[in-house]
Amino acid sequence: MIRTLSTPPAMACGCLSRAPQPVLPAGGGLLLRPWERADAAAFLSVYQDEETRRWHTHRPSTVAQVEEWFDGYRLDWERERGCHFAVVREDGDVFGRVALRRLNFDDGVANAAYWVLPAARGAGVATRALAALSAWALDDIGFWRLELDHSTRNAASCRVATKAGYRLEGTKRNAAVHDDGRHDMHLHARVRGDR
Repeated sequence: MIRTLSTPPAMACGCLSRAPQPVLPAGGGLLLRPWERADAAAFLSVYQDEETRRWHTHRPSTVAQVEEWFDGYRLDWERERGCHFAVVREDGDVFGRVALRRLNFDDGVANAAYWVLPAARGAGVATRALAALSAWALDDIGFWRLELDHSTRNAASCRVATKAGYRLEGTKRNAAVHDDGRHDMHLHARVRGDR
């Protein structure tokens, strides 16, 4: 179906894919960079963690599946459907993941997601990574609004969102299914100009 907008798109097609996916500084010795094949074992290991599994139902079970996901991440960049970054120390150790998904160039809106490996929890890794990704997306790429949601039972994710400048806007009732059943989800957002 072809849609005709009555307004111009908020963002031009090509604003991502015209250049290679960048490496972004995230402070505290952290970088955001594209995923590499060598990261597959670290990526898979986080999904063996019970706390991660509690909040993430879409999860790989083999290195081969992770490598397929990485191939999909590269295609997402090329087709401007998503931006998926490894959160790494400058020495290359993987600490986590941060991403933008559901990119809507017509409205200039995207959805943020993140996780960190158990060893990196409580050290501000997720907050720094999310803040860096958000600043790049809003200030450099031209998004107007970034949203994220998490289970209302996930207090740690709520703290990360708030510390990274995402205001709590409300609760989406029965909005997601986790392994233990349906969850209400908090909706947070950060818009251009928020600090």
